[in-house]
Amino acid sequence: MPPRRPSATAIHEPARDVDVVHETEVLVVGSGPGGLSAALAAARAGARTTLLDRYGCFGGNLTQVGVESIGWYRHERTVEADGIGRELEERATAMGAAAPESQSLSQGINGERFKYVADVVVEEAGITPMLHRLAVAPIVDGDAGHRVVRGVITESKSGREAILAQRVVDATGDADVAARAGAPVHKTPREEMLAASVMFSMTGVNKQRFLEAVKADPQTYRDWAGNAEWDIETTGKEDDLFSPFLRKPFKQAVEAGLIPRNLLTLAGTWGTITDQGDLTYLNLIHLAGVDGTSADDLTRGEIEGRRQAMDAIAALKAFMPGCEEATLRNFGMTIGIRDTRKIDALYNLTSDDVREQGRFDDSIGIFPEFIDGYGVLVLPTTGRYFQVPYRSLVPRDVGNLIVAGRSTGGDRIAHASTRNMMCCTVTGQGAGVAAAVSARTGQPFDGLDVAAVQAELRRQRVRLV
Repeated sequence: MPPRRPSATAIHEPARDVDVVHETEVLVVGSGPGGLSAALAAARAGARTTLLDRYGCFGGNLTQVGVESIGWYRHERTVEADGIGRELEERATAMGAAAPESQSLSQGINGERFKYVADVVVEEAGITPMLHRLAVAPIVDGDAGHRVVRGVITESKSGREAILAQRVVDATGDADVAARAGAPVHKTPREEMLAASVMFSMTGVNKQRFLEAVKADPQTYRDWAGNAEWDIETTGKEDDLFSPFLRKPFKQAVEAGLIPRNLLTLAGTWGTITDQGDLTYLNLIHLAGVDGTSADDLTRGEIEGRRQAMDAIAALKAFMPGCEEATLRNFGMTIGIRDTRKIDALYNLTSDDVREQGRFDDSIGIFPEFIDGYGVLVLPTTGRYFQVPYRSLVPRDVGNLIVAGRSTGGDRIAHASTRNMMCCTVTGQGAGVAAAVSARTGQPFDGLDVAAVQAELRRQRVRLV
């Protein structure tokens, strides 16, 4: 049932004092791949660093959503920035929290085990962890022409608290801090947003039977085409590469009347299958019209996504060999969002930049020619890459604030590249180093000595050119 119409349009909250519970040099808000990388980079650059997250673990999409293939684009000739993103993948492997991914030269991350990996690397870096706190408002000084962020207000079981910082990294994914501080942002119209997903994994799969069925009918990226949700533009070089793609069981289930006919959108990929019979990272649910900045949309998406996942499991049990005795292992802790706000940055990346190997004097890292979104799929199999400019991390009109992750500045096709988790680690590491340098020197983000940032990034083994 829809919620009842409220009896009043607004209430008045009395003014109140908020206790300052913590001060730091660099505060990172959000701990997904971008935020985790930003915090590690800032701490390694010598800044007192605090990492804030609304959930009880670090990792964002990796741990909270269940998107466990951080580098699934990687092929023999892929050229990457390395840095913290690659380090997290290698650390997960060394700590038993990863296994070879099914379609690439990468590791599929075990999201549950990576929660502990993230705890370890945060502690090793000397970062102050602050979990179970939702940032609800920035602390802002100044007027419309000279706004400066001084920290954030949080809400939690501990009540309403203030955290002060010399520099703030917005790694919320939705530019929450930037937008609420008054920085100019834009949001994709709801009807054009990339679909949201409820991720899940299964257990009880017969690995041998499952893989035999996959080998008997191998799918390629060409097989993604066929309905509106999966029609894609490629360069052609991707078409014949193997893809762990599943669609036929769902079409058969619809034709058999096992699942509703409106679930023709069910299709997608799996990540790994373990000897114990866990089939992980099932990216099969595609929910259009879910705005990740709307609590009502998120509620609707979570419930509808779980319902569709149970239909998907029924279809796989009936029509995918090896899944006959399988069942749900887990859902992600929260729905996966691909597309909401982006900042209007000092420089906004363009489609030409990510397609045609953009080069920038203020590079903070490189990313392969990998595009996945808005009906475009380009895989980096030829060694091509673009540089990520520092300016695309800096919002206009607000001081002391820098952005990391999928809400950095760029157009639609640029976003289809930079939203990917490994690129979020590139912008995160760049933002974290920039925040540390800015705090140390007193230089504003829009006047920062980028050469000093680049020198520290090279020291942290990031490839810039």
